Amino acid sequence: MKPYERYRTRKLLLALTAAGGLLLTACSGGGAGSEGSKAADRDTSGLPAPAQSQGSSERDDRREDPDHLSTFALDVDTASYDYARRTLADGRLPDPSTVRPEEFVNSFRQDYERPDGDGFSVTVDGARTADEDWSLVRVGLATRTTGRTGERPPAALTFVIDISGSMAEPGRLDLAQESLAVMTDRLRDDDSVAIVTFSDDAETVLPMTRLDGHRDEIHDVISELDTRDSTNLGAGVETGYETAVEGLREGATNRVVLVSDALANTGDTDADTILERISGERREHGITLFGVGVGSDYGDALMERLADKGDGHTVYVSGTDEARKVFCEELPRNIDLTARDAKAQVAFDPETVEEFRLVGYDNRRVADEDFRDDRVDGGEVGPGHTVTALYAVRVRPGAEGHLATATVRWLDPGTRDPHEETGALETDALDDSVRSANRSFQVTATAAYFADALRHDDPSLPGAPGLGELAEHAEDLADRTEDTEIRRLAEAIDTAKRLKRTDRE
Repeated sequence: MKPYERYRTRKLLLALTAAGGLLLTACSGGGAGSEGSKAADRDTSGLPAPAQSQGSSERDDRREDPDHLSTFALDVDTASYDYARRTLADGRLPDPSTVRPEEFVNSFRQDYERPDGDGFSVTVDGARTADEDWSLVRVGLATRTTGRTGERPPAALTFVIDISGSMAEPGRLDLAQESLAVMTDRLRDDDSVAIVTFSDDAETVLPMTRLDGHRDEIHDVISELDTRDSTNLGAGVETGYETAVEGLREGATNRVVLVSDALANTGDTDADTILERISGERREHGITLFGVGVGSDYGDALMERLADKGDGHTVYVSGTDEARKVFCEELPRNIDLTARDAKAQVAFDPETVEEFRLVGYDNRRVADEDFRDDRVDGGEVGPGHTVTALYAVRVRPGAEGHLATATVRWLDPGTRDPHEETGALETDALDDSVRSANRSFQVTATAAYFADALRHDDPSLPGAPGLGELAEHAEDLADRTEDTEIRRLAEAIDTAKRLKRTDRE
């Protein structure tokens, strides 16, 4: 019998047993005490566990799931990590509410095996920690590598540019203008661009225009952008989508690109209200949203919710190199979509797993029963992306065998046909320690531990080292790999260590 077949059989038996228990409880007059998790019935003294969450956004941080399922929408955002680095470089610790661990983890290249065609590959691995019976388990999803630029469909990009007064700060509008100018030269002749600006209100300053023969005109519009007045982000997004629909191109990838510090202070300032006003355009035409955050003061929560619920993702840029990478490499290369409404579900084997907790994805949780309901929103993923989810998993003492099965489900962007792919992990495949695991797993764990340290005063992840030890480990990884991104991670951890020490003093 295959592992997932054994799991389904055990799940049915557990459900029947639970139903019988409920009947017995009702007959015996059991009260409030009958609703506790399994942990309440076990003696857990002396065993370490992740700390209880302290905010409503982390209500699932400590997770005891009777059916041993965890379901979430895929997310390729990285803005939280880049904004944290910017904040630390400015000499401040980031607000814990802006730290999303999954975006820290997804900011680093992974070496997962790639699928041969469209869709995903699924990699599941893990390592034991120093905390007794606790392991870190990683679910890695990867799409095919990006093909040559000429192989993608043409793009129809509507840029929605914030020109409010706050964008006058160096590193905001000027950075966007420079990057857009370079990107204009790099897009293909059969690509199209429209530009919408917003301050107190919104205006379409360039309707959808083919690049071929019109680059000078587009450059002139970009160079003439200037800041003024307040930030009516809602009007900007609404006008942006109207412009995108007016310039809609069949057979092209139609996308709205929002460039803003997201400090909305006029008109609609609520993400859900803004999204409701453009819901028809999003659903009928499948126009996705790509959010680019800028500025030392940045409306992280608003931009993140707009992208998550607007079928897109967000990045944050703080300098010329990052901006050029986003506008001139990532955006043109990843214009195409590999998957729509992609979700992942991880089934932990109840015979080997006592407890588990998904690290992050607080705003991306999906009800287990909605995993195969394709009307329920998932995430949009392009070619060349990797998505990583990390779990803290408490393995039953002495348990051996099947540990978990991970399944990813997505819709083909063109036909909307559903597809699935799975991967599994056995207990004997767990590395003996995080330090003995492969390089990419160590980077994943380091990024997650760093995010956890910025969110909590006391560690909530099993095996978490102090910031000093974590900085040394990141430095060692950077030396061994000669990887610039890991070097930047090590520097950020070291800065956070110094700032936390100063705060305590």
